[in-house]
Amino acid sequence: MFSPNFSQLDRLVSWDESTLNAYKQLFSALSSIPISHYALVFMLVWVVFLYNFLEFHFFEDFFSGFRGAPVHLTFHPTSHIYHGVVSKCKILHGRYLATPWLSSPHFQTAFLNFFGNPPAFNYRRQLYHASDGGTIALDWLTSSDVSRGTVEASNTISKDDTTPLVVVIPGLTSDSSSSYIKHIAFGLAKHGWDVVVSNHRGLGGVSITSDCFYNAGWTEDARVVIDYLHRQYSKAPLFAIGTSIGANILVKYLGEDREKVPIAGAVAICSPWDLLIGDRFICRRLLQKLYDRALTIGLQGYAKMHEPRYSRLANWEGIKKSRSIRDFDNFATCLVGKFETVDTYYRRSSSSPYVQNVSVPLLCISALDDPVCTREAIPWDECRANKNIVLATPQHGGHLAFFEGITASRLWWVRATDEFLGVLNASPHMHVKKTETLEQQVPMESSIDQGPFVNIAEDGMVAAVGNEHAENRVDKHFVVSASDQKQQPVEAKQEEVAGSSGEVPGESSSLQHIKSFNVVATTRRWLNHLSRQNGKSMWLLAYIAIITSWPILSSALRIFYRKKLKNVPTAR
Repeated sequence: MFSPNFSQLDRLVSWDESTLNAYKQLFSALSSIPISHYALVFMLVWVVFLYNFLEFHFFEDFFSGFRGAPVHLTFHPTSHIYHGVVSKCKILHGRYLATPWLSSPHFQTAFLNFFGNPPAFNYRRQLYHASDGGTIALDWLTSSDVSRGTVEASNTISKDDTTPLVVVIPGLTSDSSSSYIKHIAFGLAKHGWDVVVSNHRGLGGVSITSDCFYNAGWTEDARVVIDYLHRQYSKAPLFAIGTSIGANILVKYLGEDREKVPIAGAVAICSPWDLLIGDRFICRRLLQKLYDRALTIGLQGYAKMHEPRYSRLANWEGIKKSRSIRDFDNFATCLVGKFETVDTYYRRSSSSPYVQNVSVPLLCISALDDPVCTREAIPWDECRANKNIVLATPQHGGHLAFFEGITASRLWWVRATDEFLGVLNASPHMHVKKTETLEQQVPMESSIDQGPFVNIAEDGMVAAVGNEHAENRVDKHFVVSASDQKQQPVEAKQEEVAGSSGEVPGESSSLQHIKSFNVVATTRRWLNHLSRQNGKSMWLLAYIAIITSWPILSSALRIFYRKKLKNVPTAR
């Protein structure tokens, strides 16, 4: 039989009692500590957690004596852009110190979007009508506007003006009223530049007037606007600045057109570079998911403004239920843009594959702590291999923020961009467009004179009416408040409108003999454009070829039969 070992049981019971007494003493000691001490320890732990979670770098700046961190530059060893331009830029070779009370990329990015400390000024608006019927709002701020302090409707730019002109392409769901756009526009205009902000379709208070929407890889609007400005102000050096998605569009456009672009120099700020990597990054951590959700709400608001077209062209129920940018792209962008999948759209729209083809001086600025566009997507090797590109990567700055100074009243990248473009404009390293001889003789067709008329409703939106009698149209200009973006029509000015071949009235006879030689180049250019937009459909190209060549064939047949009829004897 089993006989219990009472000695072992006694030892076990005594051990339990001693352990229990120890815990009692411990709890008694802990209970004697004041509650305020526990609160202090909890707050300390919470602060340490938030400091790391929000990626603060205040103590890093403090222990460095608030000197800031140096800007890392990536470039080709024999780059003439670096040695001839960037090497003379003191800001890029200096240090960047963030505003001390905004020493977090998330605080900087949030402060930019909610406050931003933008300068106060007015734009002058011009409506550009694309050949497909779309409407693009071009908001102007000239150096004379800033010097006078007011924007006058009659203060137009002369076509012979040589003042450098800068085109700004905003980011996703951003327009000319965004804080960072105001900073760059005012900063450049203050230093003697003429600035025009090319708003994306459907933004800036202008409605969608065609079935074509912008997306992260849509470069056609940038191309036609830049070409138009180059033709209108051919004597002014033309530069371009892209921000966020606008930077991706700009770099992709520069890589697509290579030497043919009329851009003398460009700057890309906080580009996402690779949209597929960016898509994986923005849903990885909790904070990134918050950015993803915030951007999705902005896209849904954009879709809500243009619900009639989105509900017809896309999945409206899916758009309303979207919880991420990927969801929105799946239910809207892919359907409107005819992309097979979201990943296909991201791959085709990314600018990183085009970096190696950029042929103009290009400065790229990206913060290494950017919470939206990750450093993992930066094409370091491609930028280093291209002699036309210099990549500047500050350690801090957030997304499009880079606030500096104790009052956070200015952006570092705005000063760096202004200095770079100023040095480039005074150097012999500006890019010169390379075109065929025939294309230089006759300007391209101006699509600004082919779009439909517009009606301005009380809410400031623009709706298409028709394109009949385009030769009698009047382009209206508006004064747009930078604070509320409200449009108020001012006195319209009748302008001379170019004809379908880009002629100026009064010069028809002098250009008539050139037109016959330019038929082949013009036809080839439009065929290439149509093949890009329609998947190289051979049937469509054959149809276009017949339509474009029919006037020549009909004229030849008419002359042939006229000679035949002359040889037929007439009846007496």
